[in-house]
Amino acid sequence: MTAQLPLGLRWPRRQRFEHFHAGVNAPALAAVQTLATQSGAPWLYLSGAASSGKSHLLMAACQAAHEAGRTVQYLPLKKLSDHAAVIRGVVGSQFIALDDLDALAGSRDAEHALFDVYNRARAEGTALIFTAEAVPTQLALTLPDLRSRLGACTQFVLKPLDDDERREVLKRQAAVRGIELDDSVLDWLFARYARDLGALFDLLDRLDQASLAAQRRVTVPFLRGLLRESS
Repeated sequence: MTAQLPLGLRWPRRQRFEHFHAGVNAPALAAVQTLATQSGAPWLYLSGAASSGKSHLLMAACQAAHEAGRTVQYLPLKKLSDHAAVIRGVVGSQFIALDDLDALAGSRDAEHALFDVYNRARAEGTALIFTAEAVPTQLALTLPDLRSRLGACTQFVLKPLDDDERREVLKRQAAVRGIELDDSVLDWLFARYARDLGALFDLLDRLDQASLAAQRRVTVPFLRGLLRESS
């Protein structure tokens, strides 16, 4: 079965469960894996700050559900317009992931559309998973019944990895590529570069290619030169 995706999106290579570094979010990871692969699992609502892994888990869940033979729809609401029309177009899928509910909060038409999708999914046995930065009680919703429905989901608040955990993850991923990142390189990198793991992994890909082409180990001067070239 073909996954149904708006705007021709595909599942990013790194947005898989095996690339999610759970840390204290291990219970949330387990619950999402269960929802993606088993029918009848509790619906989920994930909240947390930016870079806490919400979208990563949703796309990983969509990939896993698709591989399990379920039809899938993923809606990145922050990247879409006319939320009411988009949500009303969500039909016929067995697994639906709605990312960034904050984007539709305050739009009465969009909230009513989501309320209808929620009720229809319940009647049809469709699996639903939601994310937002805020928990349901703190979303600026105009429809109390929708807040109540969202609050009935099993909820997890995702915590971003701290700097020590990010450093360890980055060192492990570098080692897989045969790159040694010593503490001086990591200190320089974390002081001057984005600490989002996705951005760090993208940089690691560039480092891998550049160090291989130059036949040089990764040092602070080498890293500084690479970033200067791309700025």
